[in-house]
Amino acid sequence: MKRDMDLVRQILLEVEKNSDAYAPVELSIEGYSENDIAHHIALLVEAGLLVNFFNDGKIFPVAMATQMTWAGHDFLDACRDEGRWQKAKSIIGEQVKSAPFDVLKVVLVKLIELQVYQAIT
Repeated sequence: MKRDMDLVRQILLEVEKNSDAYAPVELSIEGYSENDIAHHIALLVEAGLLVNFFNDGKIFPVAMATQMTWAGHDFLDACRDEGRWQKAKSIIGEQVKSAPFDVLKVVLVKLIELQVYQAIT
């Protein structure tokens, strides 16, 4: 299964909506299977962006996010704006779904820095 950065962003946006800071969040995102979401939650945990609860189900593993980490909030803040997200994707090109996470994060942060620089000059 390939990593999908659009799904990564959607998961973080959905977890942020959770009003209970430490409660498990069951996610359903249109266009993605439960298995796709569980796999990407596991990747986000590995990357240190989410804290998770894993429960091995009988059919397939179920992963539910319980909270976002500091790094998760930072990345979400960088990619939250739809215009910035689309611009970062266009800068990286069609490879964004398989581009290294750090490259995407650098592009997003540079776009924010550019916005700040333009605002103060």
